[in-house]
Amino acid sequence: MVEIRHIGLNFGELNYVDQWPAGAVHGHDAAGVVVRAASDGSGPPEGTRVALGMTSHAWAERVAVSPASLGTVPECVDLADGAALGIAGATALRVLRKRSLLARNVLVTGASGGVGHFAVQLAALAGARVTALVGSPNRAAGLRELGADKVLSDLAEVEHRFDLVLDTVGGPLVARAWNLLAEGGTIHLVGYSSGQDTTFPSGALFGFGEPRSIATFGDMTPTSEELTDLLDLMAAGRLSAPVGLRGDWRDVGDAVQALFARRVHGKIVLDVL
Repeated sequence: MVEIRHIGLNFGELNYVDQWPAGAVHGHDAAGVVVRAASDGSGPPEGTRVALGMTSHAWAERVAVSPASLGTVPECVDLADGAALGIAGATALRVLRKRSLLARNVLVTGASGGVGHFAVQLAALAGARVTALVGSPNRAAGLRELGADKVLSDLAEVEHRFDLVLDTVGGPLVARAWNLLAEGGTIHLVGYSSGQDTTFPSGALFGFGEPRSIATFGDMTPTSEELTDLLDLMAAGRLSAPVGLRGDWRDVGDAVQALFARRVHGKIVLDVL
């Protein structure tokens, strides 16, 4: 049993909030303190600070959680930053572990969002040459400091091909990225914030050389391993949590509006008081 102190908001879960039954407790990401340890001894002891990722009913004051969905938050890491990991951090880490990134060209679309901020940092840590694509120049702030070699708002400015594309936007951007994919490269689809369809011109999916691919992503397996690795990187000062808005959970309505209006760079974390 975890007493929740902070919750993390995600675009995907809020986009489908109307499909949940009335009275349901929402949310997948949070951070708090263990107030009752697992009876079988498999989880952390009482008093441990923990981050929850991809769990259920996380936006509560207290929630029962499987130890497989927990990561212990080191004392040197702000507990609120742990609430920013969850879906965004685990998604970025899982995709970027699909292949070696050393000296590879990696494109991260929607780089100013939660997944994008983590992906830019993790790809750079792995030795990739990272291009961060944002929706407009005013969303580019801080991405070079996180490890991006280039920050662009238009793929027309690209002069090379990419070995891996982590796409959070969807729509026509996927077809444009496909034209910039190197032989053997893969586009990993992890979101569709544009809400637009993707159309490929006749013949665009035909090609010679090593096969290129488009991969979907929907990995909802337990996140303890990824949370632990991410929190260790944060404790070592090698990864930062992209908290773009911090507030009170009673102001969740305003926070959701800010998220959908794209006024937030990175993650939203709300304190549970």
